[in-house]
Amino acid sequence: MRRKKYLRVLSPLVLVSLALLLTGCDSALMDPKGQVGEEQRTLILTAFGLMQIVVIPVIVMTIAFAWRYRRSNRNATYSPDWHHSNKVEAVVWFVPCVIIAFLAVLTWYTSHSLDPHKPIQAEGDNAKDPIVIEAVSLDWKWLFIYPEQGIATVNELAFPEDTPVRFRVTSGSVMNSFFIPRLGSQIYAMAGMDNDVHLIADEQGVYPGRSTNYSGAGFSDMTFDAHVGSQQDFEAWVSKVRESSESLTFPDEYYDLAAPTEVNEIQYFSEVSPALYESIIKSFHAGGDHEERVAKYADSYADGFGHGHSDESHGESDESHGEPMSAEAAE
Repeated sequence: MRRKKYLRVLSPLVLVSLALLLTGCDSALMDPKGQVGEEQRTLILTAFGLMQIVVIPVIVMTIAFAWRYRRSNRNATYSPDWHHSNKVEAVVWFVPCVIIAFLAVLTWYTSHSLDPHKPIQAEGDNAKDPIVIEAVSLDWKWLFIYPEQGIATVNELAFPEDTPVRFRVTSGSVMNSFFIPRLGSQIYAMAGMDNDVHLIADEQGVYPGRSTNYSGAGFSDMTFDAHVGSQQDFEAWVSKVRESSESLTFPDEYYDLAAPTEVNEIQYFSEVSPALYESIIKSFHAGGDHEERVAKYADSYADGFGHGHSDESHGESDESHGEPMSAEAAE
């Protein structure tokens, strides 16, 4: 009896404590800062609400039936020979079928409207032209190339608010996934393939991004920040990157950067090779020499190399990569 009394006292305290702890939780998907993210949130909540039409009545009826037909209730109707009801059958089949049909139409529609490859049209009289950012997943960091500005960064990117952004996404290593949760769709990064996703940010802020596909030892630290500000803020950021003394040429400096590193620091490159992104893709195609160039880093990484950025050179290339493929050819 004393134990039951303690349980009655502790149960409300546990529930209140859990409620207070949950108030500190933050769901990026439920707090979007972009057009795509908002539409995805609406889709999630709509599908969840439709499913509750079945879930809530089932839970309520389970509790109600258990209470009504409990052993001590002598007033409940006892019908041991009951086995069928057309009305019950009609309800339990018709309602789920209607919900499934509605979800099917909703899924078909949103699969097209939220297609990650579909360009975003900026709204309003001051609609801005889209910009292109090329994202390359490496072990274990993100390389962002700005072909129009001629710069590149590692584990940091920036773009103006209310500006459509086309992310071209590929991998310089194993398969990864590019995702900025508050802005919307994730897209896979695959070696030798040119994928893309279109996003837009409606508000200024710093939005965390990450890889969402496990890729090895440094996967958990394969994160980056997306800085969204005004056009002036973006231009100031570009100027800051251009002040860097580092450059990124293909193939030598690129393969030095591509060597596996964990907890890699932010890096800026004020100058990059023309068509660097296309050259990375082409290195995995027939005739490419990616495997040979990466092999020389295997032994050094096994010996403990790969924790952060190193300024030292890790060897010279024996042969040139060849002519890089143009952006038009990559398309």
